[in-house]
Amino acid sequence: MVRKIIILATVSLGTAACGQTGGVDQNTDKPDAKPVEATAVQTSCQGEEFRQLDFWVGEWSLEWDLPDGKTGSGTNIITKTPFGDCVITENFDGAPTQNFKGMSVSTYHQPAGMWRQTWVDDQGGYFALYGGVQDDGTFKLDMTRLGDKGPFRRMIWKDITADSLTWHWQGHGADEAEWKDLWVIRYTRKK
Repeated sequence: MVRKIIILATVSLGTAACGQTGGVDQNTDKPDAKPVEATAVQTSCQGEEFRQLDFWVGEWSLEWDLPDGKTGSGTNIITKTPFGDCVITENFDGAPTQNFKGMSVSTYHQPAGMWRQTWVDDQGGYFALYGGVQDDGTFKLDMTRLGDKGPFRRMIWKDITADSLTWHWQGHGADEAEWKDLWVIRYTRKK
């Protein structure tokens, strides 16, 4: 059902973006004498800033340290479909270690000059994040706090190579200045 809604919305938006391809002459409100040929629409997501998170796209095996000293594992599949270069979609699965699944959508918001991400999960979690590439080569997204009592949270991608990276979920209390790792995940690209 969701897939049908996404497809219908995409077709509707695509038709609206492409303009009229026949029917009524826009200048006279009279039926066209001949069909109007559709012209190619240039996507607005072609700048290099839209490629800044491409390092994350792919299928990943995940590992993290558990409190008992063992290693947890899961998977994360990051794609650019169905919205092409405009949206990156994440599908996280903490199995077999954790019964935890979540997904996010990320896009570069050109008017604000930053990346935006929305995360939701099967535990009722919701996070709105913003940020982008940092001077030190890391990629950081900070969580939008809903009020003064909301937690301080952020995620940072570090040690980025073609086949691996380290992701840090960090936080601190209102009276603390130092960020602490709450969850560190080691990514290895599936071959």
